[in-house]
Amino acid sequence: MSSKEPIRTLRAGIVGCGKIADGHAEEIGTIPGARLAAACDIEPLMAGQFAERHGIPNAYSDFDRMLAAEQLDVVHITTPPQSHLQLTRKAVAAGAHVVVEKPLAMDAAESRQIVAAVQAAGRKMTINYWPNFDSQAVRFRQMIKEGLLGEVVHIESYYGYNLGSAFGQALLADSNHWVHRLPGQLFHNIIDHALNKIVPLLPEGPTAVHASAFRRFNHPTAPLDELRVMMQAGGVSAYATFCSNAMPLGHFARVYGTKATARVDYALRTVVLDRAQKFPSALGRLFPPLQYGWDYFREGLRNCRDFAGSRFQFFAGMRLLFSMFYQSILQEAPLPIPYSEMLRVAALMDEVFAQVYPKKLTVGGNR
Repeated sequence: MSSKEPIRTLRAGIVGCGKIADGHAEEIGTIPGARLAAACDIEPLMAGQFAERHGIPNAYSDFDRMLAAEQLDVVHITTPPQSHLQLTRKAVAAGAHVVVEKPLAMDAAESRQIVAAVQAAGRKMTINYWPNFDSQAVRFRQMIKEGLLGEVVHIESYYGYNLGSAFGQALLADSNHWVHRLPGQLFHNIIDHALNKIVPLLPEGPTAVHASAFRRFNHPTAPLDELRVMMQAGGVSAYATFCSNAMPLGHFARVYGTKATARVDYALRTVVLDRAQKFPSALGRLFPPLQYGWDYFREGLRNCRDFAGSRFQFFAGMRLLFSMFYQSILQEAPLPIPYSEMLRVAALMDEVFAQVYPKKLTVGGNR
């Protein structure tokens, strides 16, 4: 696209006006060439209030009616995963590209159907793995690309969750909450935050999975709330942790390579390297803490610059992800997240839930 050509404006709509939809609306508003034209929710009051909050001209309680009336270029699906397949099929049939909230679907079979529907319609899709597009995650991917870690040997991914939060309390108080009806229950709604850090670094091919879970939260209606998953593919192993009881909450990954080990903190937005020490004996124990102190000080300065430049907001990664996706539509650029990664995460989730809840069947009939 030449610099003299006007930027085409993509008309966007949102279906599902819950909490995460506010983040979508705010970040769509920052993208050149995007305009949020409509919002939809089965609760008319929620749709109306959401539209008023974000200055959206039209609100609907019927998704089909919104698609027919608005001629949208992009639809953001921010509903629970039970409806993702049906809404995606309708959106792409109406000519829209789609952004889907995580988790992608109820199981891997539905996930494959979603991707197939998008591709058959000649449209594009992304999923909202937004922490993977925060500044430290982008720097980490560059380290991998430049070979600073060497070959990856092992990956650890940790995600902490607070069942005492507003969402957690709503889940515990309502036995009919939609999360309880997911094949993986609480884990189903969250665990892809841990798995999507691992999948891009695992070799292709069969993946051995060993999952175990238990309940530690002392509440009569609490689901299983602690999950540990071991994985191995090719010459790479991985360990994913979902933890609802340790404080402070953490969201980080540690990637071990043949040259160095990287520690990526998605909450603090830092990435530092553990390097082999070249100093002998006592000096080799004296200098590393000083080096780590300098590395974290440098990361803190970088975050201060981002804050001063209005690049440190909570959903900064979502802004970059959406911008890349919209550019992939406008300029035929590559998708920010390959479909293969989305589908592999979904397949791993299926295997984890089959082991954790062995008597349950997923929607597609797979254990």
